[in-house]
Amino acid sequence: MRRRWKPGSRPKGRQQGHRKPAPDRAHASLSPSADRRLKAVFRQIGIPEPQPFQPDPFQLEALEWIQQADCLVSAPTGSGKTWIAVQAIRRILESGGRSWYASPLKALSNAKYREFSELFGADRVGILTGDRKENPQAPIIVGTTEILRNQLYDAMHHGETIDTDFVVLDEAHYLGDEDRGVVWEETMIYLPSRVPILMLSATIGNAAEIAAWLESIRGRPCSVVLETKRPVPLVPLFFHPSGKLMPLLGSVEVTPRSRISGVIVKWMKTDGSRSLGRALPPLGEILRVLETFDLLPAIFFLKSRLDCDRAIGLCASEPLTDALQKRRIRERLRELAGNNPHLSKHRQGWEIVHLGVASHHGGQLPAWKIVVESLMTEGMLKAVFATSTVAAGVNFPARTVVFLNTDRFNGREFLPLTPTEFHQMTGRAGRRGMDKIGFAISIPGPYLDPLLYAKLVTASPSDVQSQLKIDFSMVLNLLLSHTPDRIEDLLERSFAAFSHRKGVPKGGEAHPHFLTELVESFRKHFDFLQEADFANPDGSLTEDGLWASRLRIDHPVEIAAGFRMGIFPDADAGLLAAMVAVFVAERETGEMLNRRILPENLVRAFHKMRRGLRPFLAFMRSRGFDAKKLEIGPSAVIYAWASGMEWDEVVKLSEMTDGDVVMLVLRTADNLRHIRTLDAVFPAIARAADDALKLLLREPVTMDDF
Repeated sequence: MRRRWKPGSRPKGRQQGHRKPAPDRAHASLSPSADRRLKAVFRQIGIPEPQPFQPDPFQLEALEWIQQADCLVSAPTGSGKTWIAVQAIRRILESGGRSWYASPLKALSNAKYREFSELFGADRVGILTGDRKENPQAPIIVGTTEILRNQLYDAMHHGETIDTDFVVLDEAHYLGDEDRGVVWEETMIYLPSRVPILMLSATIGNAAEIAAWLESIRGRPCSVVLETKRPVPLVPLFFHPSGKLMPLLGSVEVTPRSRISGVIVKWMKTDGSRSLGRALPPLGEILRVLETFDLLPAIFFLKSRLDCDRAIGLCASEPLTDALQKRRIRERLRELAGNNPHLSKHRQGWEIVHLGVASHHGGQLPAWKIVVESLMTEGMLKAVFATSTVAAGVNFPARTVVFLNTDRFNGREFLPLTPTEFHQMTGRAGRRGMDKIGFAISIPGPYLDPLLYAKLVTASPSDVQSQLKIDFSMVLNLLLSHTPDRIEDLLERSFAAFSHRKGVPKGGEAHPHFLTELVESFRKHFDFLQEADFANPDGSLTEDGLWASRLRIDHPVEIAAGFRMGIFPDADAGLLAAMVAVFVAERETGEMLNRRILPENLVRAFHKMRRGLRPFLAFMRSRGFDAKKLEIGPSAVIYAWASGMEWDEVVKLSEMTDGDVVMLVLRTADNLRHIRTLDAVFPAIARAADDALKLLLREPVTMDDF
């Protein structure tokens, strides 16, 4: 059972060894208080009594439907959607069938693999994520949606049907993800109609439209099961700068017609500029207020990774005072870290043990994030400071979520939170079977719009829009098994085309010629492949096109062109990895590096590749395609790691965070795995790619202990 933090005695002064930051003089001390209307609400706080599990009606309804139709389940985060999948998979298993469980994240796939191995037996479950390939012939496969899509490519190419009898698409609202939604859409289009699909999604506004589209292309019914009620009631609160907790809305109970409290509106007009400061607020004081009313543990959603790391230092004014509790945390941290020095000596270990708080974001080592998740799940932390990405796929238990901003960084810019994003984040407050009630607290500041926050609380879920776009990897793989005319027919069957026929605008703008532009984009890519001698005019692939189609990566034609010209090193695994890294980096790093410290062989290999590819890249640009800008920075980082440099030195060289370097290594490794499949055509390069994987995939990049 999860332990809960209870209000306790406060330290009278600074204790020896605690690194207490200078107080914010403008609001050095908050006075914990609460609106009288919250008295009855706070009495409901607690852990519900254990009861025999009883499935909800929507779970039983979905389980019934999936026996006779496809099924899309749209339900709040934490409502128990996985239970439906488990029961359906069990039925398939008992009948001798095979199941595929696809998720958007490798971390989530790893977690489901562990969960399903315990439920069904390790011998019956396999995992395929690119990073991991274990027991691939098992009757239950867990993996990423990209791997499932690639298996469908292979099946179509060989004129076969995919070897599964049931598919679960978890987090199906990823269909609308700007970067990866195309993979979900392709998967839904290519799956044979004999294979029933169970789609599990956060609440979305146009579930019926998605179901109608699937019925139109698969020729079988698709039932929508909607559940709008949260399994644990949510109470939205407003944190007044004085330290007083107030109902956010005019009434404690949330209804679609609820509006922001008039008291808060009045405060915004008079004292709204006197929030808790432009920098991070006094988080230690805020924790003290939350602890006073038994609102911990909490997840604080902050604007940036840097803010998350700074936040834990601001909690030094509220250290843990229970020696037994600190000893328990220290022992558990030691168990989780094991012999991994990157974990046991982590710079945030002190704060976890002495303050009971941690940060969690994409800039950290994946293994460290799992340590934090484990400690939070086991009730050992008061709070975690996280970016909004923690809302997707990480099962943090928390009584309260705290918002300091109403926008979210999408990798390029800050945009206002959508209702779906907001509901995913608040879905972490109050978990089924763990809480009687959950809380979402807004803290006023320069990045939080109280009016928008109030609208998000009562907003209907967002619609999912198609993100289908054409790329070279898609075209090469479709040409393996389809004529150009047939591919245009496939585009006609896309969700994008369906939506426009129904008058639903892509991205919210009227675009009546969207399908025409989609077809024209395909033809543009096809024409280029012909000019570059990867495809023939009749739509068949040339010999080069056949092997290039196996490069299911972001820049297949650029790398394939380099292989054709023999400009990639094949005798040095580290150098090959370094050159491939250029094509996976999402940000330019070359100008940050001191070129004089780079190894001469690396510089020579890079310039050979860049000179060799320059005409081809210019040719791509002349045909209207964005060609990859080649920078030496990623090469230097990967070569240093592949050459045996210590991790801390590699991170220092890169001027990136641990997590970003890990991502660069893993994406490079993923490209190398695809290159490794070209052993029949480029045996030396394939061997070098295999050797490079061994150089790259070691601690702390890998997480063998997890």
